[in-house]
Amino acid sequence: MYNYLLEIKVKVKKNINLEEEIIKKLRISKTNILDYKIIRESIDARDKANVFYNFGIKLTLNKETKNKALSSYNAPKQMEYVSWSDELRPVIVGFGPAGMFSALYLARSNARPIIIERGEEVEKRKEKISTFFNQKKLDKESNVVFGEGGAGTFSDGKLQSNIKNEWNYFVLNEFVKHGANEDVLTSNYPHVGTDKLEIVVKNIREEIKSLGGEFYFSTLFNDFEELSDCLIVKTNRGIEFKTHHLLLGLGHSAVDTFNMLNKKGIKMEPKPFSMGVRIEHLQDDINKMQYGDFSKILPPAPYKLACHLENRSVYSFCMCPGGYVVASANNPNTIVTNGMSYSKRDGINSNSALLVEIKPEDYYNGNPLDGFSFQEKYEKLAYGIANDYRAPANLVREFLNNETARIERKVKTTYPHGIVMANLKDVLPDFVVSSLQEALPIFDKKMPGFADDDAILIGVETRSSSPVRISRENYRSSQRFLYPMGEGSGYAGGIMTSALDGLKVAIFISNKLKEK
Repeated sequence: MYNYLLEIKVKVKKNINLEEEIIKKLRISKTNILDYKIIRESIDARDKANVFYNFGIKLTLNKETKNKALSSYNAPKQMEYVSWSDELRPVIVGFGPAGMFSALYLARSNARPIIIERGEEVEKRKEKISTFFNQKKLDKESNVVFGEGGAGTFSDGKLQSNIKNEWNYFVLNEFVKHGANEDVLTSNYPHVGTDKLEIVVKNIREEIKSLGGEFYFSTLFNDFEELSDCLIVKTNRGIEFKTHHLLLGLGHSAVDTFNMLNKKGIKMEPKPFSMGVRIEHLQDDINKMQYGDFSKILPPAPYKLACHLENRSVYSFCMCPGGYVVASANNPNTIVTNGMSYSKRDGINSNSALLVEIKPEDYYNGNPLDGFSFQEKYEKLAYGIANDYRAPANLVREFLNNETARIERKVKTTYPHGIVMANLKDVLPDFVVSSLQEALPIFDKKMPGFADDDAILIGVETRSSSPVRISRENYRSSQRFLYPMGEGSGYAGGIMTSALDGLKVAIFISNKLKEK
């Protein structure tokens, strides 16, 4: 058997016989093909009259060939686990993507990790979120941002990453092994969907438990004490743990924990982040913008937009085809928006964050945590527009004309608490509003129809990334037993990069122990 990689372009149509396309491309006999498997798939819709699939195919032939269309196939790197060799167990704070994948690796390495999570298990968390969406009763510790799985669990579950990492396939494959659809392994824009993520998160938890890992839900890490030979990790429940390795997978909404770390002298620095709005379109309109007539036979279309203005970058983020705008507040009397979709992405609307770059000089007054205060200021202003969790919103036409719409038109919002039409200058910095006004016509030129008069802009989106970074060297912070990781600590930007960062930290620690 001989394995090759074949890159092949196939015009989109209702029924595709891929084996026939391979035979035609290579001009070989069907009997030469032992097996083929799609390992990458994307859609090229730059020419709306000729839309193509791009396939990367692992092709197994019964004899060696020198066909120029084929290249060597490199199998994904296999994970090797280093057996844990420290007398004290590792403690992981936070069970978002970084916490999950560091814990999974360490559990398979016989480390029996201890996981502390301030929120609840995903099943209980789902009930609390439903109560907030339907009755506006917010649980400060179990919500869209706090709880098992992290903020990404109640989102689209997007797993694309702009970074090339040797463990990308490993992470994707673990999602599939624990309940995600197989197309996560092949799609150019892999996503799991909130409905599937709930299953994946629970299954990863159960594997870790089966390997000796322990979970402490509804447990807040609120202090630590450094002894000569270890760290004492303290919690709000009075439970304490001794460890040489405290892995911090904080979410970027854990302001109280960051405050505690700052007071304890952990070195941090302010970093850039972004703020803006959610934009909602009809998904059918986005499909036509992206795929033209081919939209009738293709799945819901995503998009990705960016432009660089004179002083700022503006870009789309966390685009949710067939999705819903969600209420992501963790503090009472604040508005925070986010987006989610289910695995089928079959909702009537699409949504995406439209974000403007926020630089440290915009908010920094000497405290590395000043970015959190900056965020909270606008989240409270947004709540104050209606004082009942309705989100401030405007329609694109009026927004561009410095007017305020009276009612929704073609697009009806999916935001669970409803919206109230408002001047977005009242809930966002002036430079964010003016940057969005400058960027929307640019995006419309790139994607005609994007600045649709009736598209809804919903505020405020403030939590796309952390406004602070916990300094680290060789994955270790200024405290010798403490290892910051993931998005909240300032080292990732989404589920995939957070998972990879947590994994890298766990591998690094295990290998350092092996060297002793």
